[in-house]
Amino acid sequence: MNTEFYNRIIVSTAHRQSRDANKDFVIANPGYVTELIDIAFNTKDKHHNKAWWVLELIAEEQIELLLPYLDLLCNNLQKICTDQAVRPASRVCMYLAQSKKITLSHTQEEKIIERCLDWLIQPERVAAKAYSMRALFSSGKKHPWIHEELRMILSQDYDGNSPAYIAAAKDILRRLK
Repeated sequence: MNTEFYNRIIVSTAHRQSRDANKDFVIANPGYVTELIDIAFNTKDKHHNKAWWVLELIAEEQIELLLPYLDLLCNNLQKICTDQAVRPASRVCMYLAQSKKITLSHTQEEKIIERCLDWLIQPERVAAKAYSMRALFSSGKKHPWIHEELRMILSQDYDGNSPAYIAAAKDILRRLK
């Protein structure tokens, strides 16, 4: 592991300027994507969530940089369990599910669908649930059974949730009709 790059990640903050600086660095130096992913999946490292922050921005801006790592990403999603990493990981899943630039394999789709369903039904924070809903909605365009499952889950969980959850669920339920 490159100590300079690792130090760059660990001293970063949640401020958008800090996250953008790391994203821009990795986009300019794509060789660091491997190390970024290694940090992101090292859940014993208390800074692994910071790597997810950068991966999230890369997925948003230049998702094709993740193409060589799709199997690794999809096969290890179940390792992500801290709130600070689940939110950006769910957003990466959303971008992957919605992408028109890359095509996921059947197995990769299954892994993303499975993990997003888990995040949606488990007691996660609202943002992770909202990104999971959107990823599942996109995946459901190819796999109609997902829309039925999503409709059922969102209808059951609608009451008793936060206003943010209700707004996201309402939007997806409206689009499912």
